[in-house]
Amino acid sequence: MKILTKRNIPFISLLIMACSWVFYYQSSTLLNDFGSTKPEWLLVVDGLIFLPILCFICIKDRKEAAVKALAYSCLVILLGSLVIPENSKLVWHYLESGRYLAIAVFVTLEIITIFTVIFAIKAQLNQGKDPDLAISQPIESILGKGAISALLSFEARVWTYALFTKRVNRNDFHGEKHFSCHMKDGTQSNLLGFILIIVFELPIMHLVLHFLWSPISANVISIMTLIGLVFFIAEYRAISIRPISITSTSIIVRYGVWNPLTIPFDDIVSVQLNTKTIRRAHHIKRFNLSGQPNVEIKLDTGKLIYLGLDSPNEFLSSLIKR
Repeated sequence: MKILTKRNIPFISLLIMACSWVFYYQSSTLLNDFGSTKPEWLLVVDGLIFLPILCFICIKDRKEAAVKALAYSCLVILLGSLVIPENSKLVWHYLESGRYLAIAVFVTLEIITIFTVIFAIKAQLNQGKDPDLAISQPIESILGKGAISALLSFEARVWTYALFTKRVNRNDFHGEKHFSCHMKDGTQSNLLGFILIIVFELPIMHLVLHFLWSPISANVISIMTLIGLVFFIAEYRAISIRPISITSTSIIVRYGVWNPLTIPFDDIVSVQLNTKTIRRAHHIKRFNLSGQPNVEIKLDTGKLIYLGLDSPNEFLSSLIKR
């Protein structure tokens, strides 16, 4: 599995560039005549000409390349406003003013994109399409497949299950046989408990922080808590709707609102029941919120995947028949 790809080069270049120019503008060395020469045009060429061109060279999707070029340019302008000495700024003052216009355009485009994705997801759910594909495909059609689209798919899934659960039909998920995981060891009941704790605690903590700390801090923490509450509500609803499925070629692990994991049969060495407590490790993935996972899947890479299913014996029987 490749961790670094060609499309990561612009971001890595941005990080290296940022570190290099911070050192250049904030230090006094032989490179800048011991602090006497710190021209802004060096960062203009590097960050506002070379970096956007690099985005279009390394990223095939022109929309994604344009969005990243604009975002990186705004970050470079912000960096320059912080590190370039005032007496060296000529063009940079105009760029700083234009940065806000670029951000406004960027935010406007993002809002339009978000609403486009929402309507696309709604339309595909109404057509009876696999809910996971209905959420991920509109996003991937704009951003392509990658870490950003995976993150946005996760976020879209959270809001879909938090607000539009009735539009998701469990029978629409791809797979020949489906298995639930919400009743094992009171998984869904535990999530409901967390939701009730947050609901009762939130107003009390807001008042305590408001009067004992500061109103701004109280508002920030309350907003973050509300976002966490949305996640728990989505997780509570999704855990009973999204199944773990067996297809003709693979196992599809769907757990709560997390992105689905597809395990091809060819990659599986063994599947067996588990009764042990499983601790976290780099080679272990656990899809189990309460109690001990009851199914162990060993892959040919040495990785172990543990599932917490309501009917583990039926799951194993279905696999044996294949």
